[in-house]
Amino acid sequence: MVITNLQGLKNLKNDEKPQTAVAVEDIGKEKIEALKDSINELNIMISDRGKLSNDIIDDGERVKMEITNFLEENKIKNPEDPVEAQERSALRRKKVDICELQMNEKINSWRDIALLKKEMRDKEKELSEKESRLNMLNDILEEDK
Repeated sequence: MVITNLQGLKNLKNDEKPQTAVAVEDIGKEKIEALKDSINELNIMISDRGKLSNDIIDDGERVKMEITNFLEENKIKNPEDPVEAQERSALRRKKVDICELQMNEKINSWRDIALLKKEMRDKEKELSEKESRLNMLNDILEEDK
């Protein structure tokens, strides 16, 4: 909704508010509130992504520790047994796989958080611009009263 005739606003009494001014103000406030909500949601998503990453890495450390403890507690009984050596080797490979998973999680988490922060900066910029425009419009409407 665009105000095309500001001269009509000047003729209003001080206690009267024009319908278009109220509508413009309300629309601007709704968009600003939506942007603020979006920014808050992005902050929550960034925090939650960091927590999720930490949980995944901690779980990986726990599993690696359990494998290490299992290998320590269950020493090789028969070094000549190829099945036992193969099983122990598989557990060691599993630890390496977990380390790779943890490194990939750190990278993916960093990437996800960077994208979320970029989106948040864009929203903050848009919010700043909209607030500035709304303030400018309000100043114009106040001057014309």
